[in-house]
Amino acid sequence: MVFSPTSIHGCYELSPGVFRDQRGSFVKVFHEELFQARGLASHFAEDYYTLSRRGVLRGLHFQTPPHDHAKLVYCPHGAILDVALDLRLGSPTHGQHVMLELSAEKANMLYLPPGLAHGFYALSEQALVAYKVTTIHAPESDSGVHWDSAGIPWPDREPVISPRDSALVPFDRFASPFKFQSGRT
Repeated sequence: MVFSPTSIHGCYELSPGVFRDQRGSFVKVFHEELFQARGLASHFAEDYYTLSRRGVLRGLHFQTPPHDHAKLVYCPHGAILDVALDLRLGSPTHGQHVMLELSAEKANMLYLPPGLAHGFYALSEQALVAYKVTTIHAPESDSGVHWDSAGIPWPDREPVISPRDSALVPFDRFASPFKFQSGRT
């Protein structure tokens, strides 16, 4: 597995080995020792997935402390534009984002440390997006910032979004509880 740093500290694009044969492919999405060797979170408390149709935008979501978490995201079916937005006060990349295409074909993944908001836009007819997170979902800590308030160049100005996501606070009005810690990934 190749761990490639993005422009945001602690956020990585991961490219696992893909084993292909006449039956299809096999991909290992997580190996605890590889994550630990790089100082990344390796204890995941929950796994879940979403299924979205083309044009759906989900995000930008996160959990606030004390339930903030690291997240590993991948797209085992279809393709998405995946985004991480740095919310950490004091971070040299505060307010900046990373946008990557994640797809079943590429088998790539995105690792987000605590303090980053996450969202994605479904590019394919259907996109299955899987998440591994280091804390249990806590409704009282579930939060987000409005999808079009942080200068992210989404491919669609009128995506399909949920009522909850349309009501999220704009980035410039979000009082971040996240603090940058250079050693924390």
